[in-house]
Amino acid sequence: MIFVTGAAGKTGRAVLQSLVQKGVGATALVRSQQQADSLQDIGSLDVVIGDLRKPETFEHKFQKSDFLYYICPNISPDELEIGKSLITLCQKFHFQRFVFHSVLHPQVEAMPHHWQKLRMEEALFESGLEFTILQPCAYMQNILTGWQRITKGEYIIPYQVQTRISMVDLQDVGEVAAKVLIEQGHENAIYELSGPEPLSQVDAARQMSEMLGFPIRAVEQPRSEWKMNVQLSGLPDFQINVLLKMFEYYDKFGFIGNPNVMEQLLGRKLTTFKQFLVRILSSGDE
Repeated sequence: MIFVTGAAGKTGRAVLQSLVQKGVGATALVRSQQQADSLQDIGSLDVVIGDLRKPETFEHKFQKSDFLYYICPNISPDELEIGKSLITLCQKFHFQRFVFHSVLHPQVEAMPHHWQKLRMEEALFESGLEFTILQPCAYMQNILTGWQRITKGEYIIPYQVQTRISMVDLQDVGEVAAKVLIEQGHENAIYELSGPEPLSQVDAARQMSEMLGFPIRAVEQPRSEWKMNVQLSGLPDFQINVLLKMFEYYDKFGFIGNPNVMEQLLGRKLTTFKQFLVRILSSGDE
């Protein structure tokens, strides 16, 4: 049995969908009944409502599992503290493996949430547990948050339009996650999960134009404007500041990885950005 945290988020859903497709049982940790209801379309799951910061709320289900897939709440200031408490629980209940959903290039201190994931990886090294660490790049699915503007001809990002990113399809990531949870031979491994090719934001806009059939222009949004907008939406200051530092890093250096490891894990070519767009447009999930 596999215990998945952050189950109601887009990453958790992708992991659970891949597990269910392979006929593997999983327990999904969510924070509310509304989130539990949102997982009903995935299939047969054991869903538990609890709080990662209060292990007593889910320990009765946790102890029945053998593998943990740890997805932390997005840009959480206490990711390491939560992770260490989960390490303690895994040790207590003799888990077979702790799989950590990290990030590509956690070594980058200039991006605080990356640096914190590196500290979490270090804690796993010292835990005595068998572990697998997945380090995905930014998802292709991230563009969907701005889809409404894209359909009006503007792809807006808060960094240079020439910034190159090795975007990866979340469905591919979910497939890799299921693979390392189900198969033997992934113990004590660290896998970088990068998309098939780094695209500039101009390239991404050009491919969206081709798929949608009308011009789409990549537009750099001033970060001061981005900050004002998300402040009005209620995003916490901690998350805003961390994201601004990430955008500044992307602006200077991009975010580029190599696809070889992920292709070897899946045994096939990775989903390209064009293939992702075709799938999204044909499914109506944009």
